[in-house]
Amino acid sequence: MAWANEERQPPWYLDPGAQVVPTCLWDWNPPLLQGAELVQVKRRRITFSRLDGQCDLGGGFSIKKDRTGPFSILSIPPELLDQIISDLSVKDLVMLGQTCRYFHEFCSNEAVWKRISRKLSPRLNGEETTEDRFWKRASILNYTKGLFFQTFGGRRKTVSRTVAPHLSHGYRKFIPTKDNVFILDYSGTLFFLKNALVSSTLGQIQWKRACRYVVLCRNVKDFATDPRNDTIYRKYLYVLGTRDIPPLVTQDPSNCTHTCDCVEVYLQSSGQRVFKMTFHSSMRFKKIKLVGQETERSLLLLTDDGKIYSLTINETQLDQPRSYTVQLSTRKITKCLPHITISEVHSNQSSALYITDSGAVYLEVHTAGVYRDLFGTLHAFDPFDQQIPLALALCSKVISCSLGYNHLGLVDEFGRIFMQGNNRYGQLGTGDKIDRGEPTLVPYLKRPVDIWCGLNHSLVLSQVSDFSKEVHGCGCGAGGRLPGFPKGSAFFVKLYVQVPHCTKLLCSTRECLYMLSCYDISDVLVFRELPSTKVRSQCVDSEMEGTRMCAHYLSQLEDCSNLGEQMEKMKEIINQMGLCSYQKDFLQEAISTLQRSTGGTVALAARDSAL
Repeated sequence: MAWANEERQPPWYLDPGAQVVPTCLWDWNPPLLQGAELVQVKRRRITFSRLDGQCDLGGGFSIKKDRTGPFSILSIPPELLDQIISDLSVKDLVMLGQTCRYFHEFCSNEAVWKRISRKLSPRLNGEETTEDRFWKRASILNYTKGLFFQTFGGRRKTVSRTVAPHLSHGYRKFIPTKDNVFILDYSGTLFFLKNALVSSTLGQIQWKRACRYVVLCRNVKDFATDPRNDTIYRKYLYVLGTRDIPPLVTQDPSNCTHTCDCVEVYLQSSGQRVFKMTFHSSMRFKKIKLVGQETERSLLLLTDDGKIYSLTINETQLDQPRSYTVQLSTRKITKCLPHITISEVHSNQSSALYITDSGAVYLEVHTAGVYRDLFGTLHAFDPFDQQIPLALALCSKVISCSLGYNHLGLVDEFGRIFMQGNNRYGQLGTGDKIDRGEPTLVPYLKRPVDIWCGLNHSLVLSQVSDFSKEVHGCGCGAGGRLPGFPKGSAFFVKLYVQVPHCTKLLCSTRECLYMLSCYDISDVLVFRELPSTKVRSQCVDSEMEGTRMCAHYLSQLEDCSNLGEQMEKMKEIINQMGLCSYQKDFLQEAISTLQRSTGGTVALAARDSAL
């Protein structure tokens, strides 16, 4: 139970249907316990045994009470209660903090979280940090970290968990390659999970439990690889990091060590460094992205003050031992729009997308075919100047996005999803296969946790009312990339995937669906409420779109030749409609019941006619 005016923590840790009560206490009745009770700790579980008279709590603590009077929880010495709480798990500790105001304040003590964090990550050093709630954040990061995957091929459709590096401080980002997986933690350490993925005798990809992991490098800010979805092209790994410069190199008379940013290139197969680029100490970068082909690979570097720089290298010559100088130049979006500050950059093989600090979106497209798919025309395309930034028409602030090969997805500050580009396979989720040359609202899916656009399908990670997670997908279903819908779907449908509770990132390759789990209490996604004027206009648009979709569904039912085909088509339509899970389950079961009843009636009629 929780007090009405109590400040609640986000229940990221709850199982579906779980009650907000401390699972480690018996007969809890805040704020008093009835009768005298002795607190005993047995394997992180607190039990109470009823006693009368004086209670010896151990460690020199004892409680005297009247046999008939109530015993307050406040009578337990804080030192003993602190020791008891330190033996709980992270999940039990957060749930205990939700029971009442007293336990909420007690469980928010950083000293308690520090002892728990030391158990989860003994090598974590946070003595000199000034970050607020550092130990609580570190404990939850390391308790919830995990990398899960589900293969598309073969008969097994279960979610498996990868081998976790014990030295990592949470998971911030990951990239799968052909044979290995690279994970970046919150302390800037890049881990190399070697020989993680192997092929079974049936040809499907599976996780090798006996794989080993090594620390590839430290002081890493960001890393990137070939942006194509097929991992066979991901030969090199580009790592943006900070390195120390010896005093002899800087010729500083004070004999102080300086730092500079650099880009190091590693072979994904072996983790061997084959190339290194060092920048001047005045240049500070925070993100790196790749765009273009192997022979003309462009590196996009985002500075701390929101400017974009780029340089071009030839990947086919990286394995040749030689030294040469590359030219670092300002990207055209920074030259043409020097007043804007870029906060996010996304890229694909033939395009790049920039999000400013004000939520505006600019897109540069490098090939005519992708330009036609994204905008439906070649009117403004200039083949001789492919870096011209094009502003997307969106009246609200964009906070996240995903860039596919020839389509993209945007999420605005109100949690609305907008899709644009090629819709040949229904990958925009609009219910049809008509291309969209401007951002188009998907009205039945809102407030996503993450969005991901692939070659010809799209995925959305969403959170339902009981705080569990679901994965919705649309587009091409070939190769099992939409689990449960091999024929694909023109609507976002709930996929048959078991999603961990703390999942925050999605990534799909040709072989696997990856899900990164890690909860950061300092980075909680909060959407704004949509203004009433926009709500009314959006309701009208949604009603018109719903009417059009229903008419399309009826035409599909009319095209069926018999009742059985109509029943099966109706099941497909229910899966495509934006209904709640329990509504879909009810309608599916109702149609199955009608099919069984109709089948029996038809059989009896056929027998009577035969007689």
